[in-house]
Amino acid sequence: MQCEASFAPAPPIEVRPVTSQRDLQRFITLPRHLYAGLPGYVAPFDLEQRTLLDPKKASVYRHAEIQYFLAWQGNRPVGRIAAILDHRAVEHWQERIGQFGALDALPQPEIVAALLQTAEEWLKARQVTRIRGPVTLSGNGESGTMVEGQLSAPMIAMPWHPPELDGFIQRCGYETVANLLSYRLELTPETRERFKVPEGLKLGAGKLKDITTRSLSKKEIVTQGETLRRLYNDAWAHKFNFVPMQDYEMAAMIKDIKPLLRPEHYVQIDQNGEPVAMAMVLPNLYDITGDLGGTPTPLGWTRFAWRLAFHRFKSARVILLGVTSKLRGTLLGALLPSLAITELMRRGQSLPYKWVELGWILETDTAMRNLAESLVPHPHKRHRLYEKTLSPSSEA
Repeated sequence: MQCEASFAPAPPIEVRPVTSQRDLQRFITLPRHLYAGLPGYVAPFDLEQRTLLDPKKASVYRHAEIQYFLAWQGNRPVGRIAAILDHRAVEHWQERIGQFGALDALPQPEIVAALLQTAEEWLKARQVTRIRGPVTLSGNGESGTMVEGQLSAPMIAMPWHPPELDGFIQRCGYETVANLLSYRLELTPETRERFKVPEGLKLGAGKLKDITTRSLSKKEIVTQGETLRRLYNDAWAHKFNFVPMQDYEMAAMIKDIKPLLRPEHYVQIDQNGEPVAMAMVLPNLYDITGDLGGTPTPLGWTRFAWRLAFHRFKSARVILLGVTSKLRGTLLGALLPSLAITELMRRGQSLPYKWVELGWILETDTAMRNLAESLVPHPHKRHRLYEKTLSPSSEA
């Protein structure tokens, strides 16, 4: 007698908006359930993700319309996406471009297609003509789909995705508009030697006598944060996908990262007392949370607090590097990024970092790539942004 196997068809995919606190919790924690056990994936803290995504905590909600969606197969959530209409972005770009973000799904093309189609329809109903992404939840936050580097060490504020996701997005009619590169710089005695300031280029002396530097002061961090925001907005205004950072966004960021910061983490370069360049590094939160899971036990929280108090980090990320537009195209303007990095690394010799990540850097930003690749020949991670033109909504 021959056995006959029967297989029930998979439940259809249904995409529904997030409307309850219970679904919001599912949305925030979903990636660590989807990606558990995949090579290279390390779950972030749920608390960190809630700060990023909870409408009551995420400052981008003050100027953006955002709708979260979950994809379901039966009673099981299998994917998520955010549809984003950022009014500050529309104003700055002078074009009605919407965005998608927080795109995570089981590696199945039909789930990704259903999520993207839902986000597209939501945006088309708001007269959006093009969709770009992913960002979480703005270009000033986590950006891009990871397409290379899944097995690299995780880094703060850098999203992780399975390798298949890139192809699934492109199958839905999305074209690549930017690649975002990250470089891993090992801080060996040999590399640190390269950060010595060349003779005659010492800040505050000789040809650079009108150039001075400032460090981070926790007593003045609010004022320094506003200076940083203005300088960042000026320095990055010409970059692709840039959206001006609002004062309340900077205040929220400073509040979130203040427990991680030390004076050595920030370099501000002034010319005759006026800020002209900056560089900022953040310790890699994954170094002290990576083995604790998304929801630590009481013992896990104790370990986290001890590691944070004693700065038990092994790596860090240069998250900001920019020069005022007033010096763009000048010799000093070309020199300042290298000097800022050099000063940052010089100060960082007292910190325990074994390597730093430079990134992300736009693949088309030749000047920054040349600076990074003078230290590290090749990027170790690549994230990707996509765009798609939307046909008019039938509801419009």
